[in-house]
Amino acid sequence: MAKLTKSAKEVRGRKMLTVKLKEAKYHTSSSNRWLERQLNDPYVAEAKRQGYRSRAAFKLIQLDEKYKFLGKNKVIVDLGCAPGGWSQIAALKLKGTGKLVGLDILPTEPLDGATFVCQDFTEPDADAKLLELLNGARADVVMSDMAANTTGHQQTDHLRTIALVEGAYEFAKTVLNEGGIFIAKVFQGGAEGELLADMKKCFAKVSHYKPDASREKSPETYVVAQGFRRELV
Repeated sequence: MAKLTKSAKEVRGRKMLTVKLKEAKYHTSSSNRWLERQLNDPYVAEAKRQGYRSRAAFKLIQLDEKYKFLGKNKVIVDLGCAPGGWSQIAALKLKGTGKLVGLDILPTEPLDGATFVCQDFTEPDADAKLLELLNGARADVVMSDMAANTTGHQQTDHLRTIALVEGAYEFAKTVLNEGGIFIAKVFQGGAEGELLADMKKCFAKVSHYKPDASREKSPETYVVAQGFRRELV
């Protein structure tokens, strides 16, 4: 795998030949649109060139460019880690130091410098399994790229994803070091009011940020809570 790309923004500016698919007998219109989007996405092409497991790697690259939370000797928890794009970037930044653990309902291919568990985060014992992997260490970073599977009903999808964000946040409060950072994918208007209020109480700074690598039409953004205050939990 190549070294980290200097900036995720550089990728979007690259010119690519536009690929148009003919109507295929066994493809629906929606699947054709998805294929066209993948073929014409510069981040998909660059992820393949760099050896990253997904285009999502560039989202974390740009989040780190802005907030500078990855590096040597960090203890990092990656929630919703499959297929491992974010963990790849975190491991590159750790350079063989610290600790990196990840969890996903889907299996994640092994990665040097990381330990993964295949588990539904909403199951009661998920937290305990992560704490066991951490072996008593407190985390410097808890990052979540989790999102609920879509049902097609916008309000239902939003509520299901918010429930995952809330669960990730509650876990982060139990495991983060003083001064730690929590990052999670949210949709629509960002974190809900009550959740956002609690974050602002427990962290020194809370903001929302949409990486350039996020698709323009996607409602996703990321809530970034910096400077965890353990004494206020």
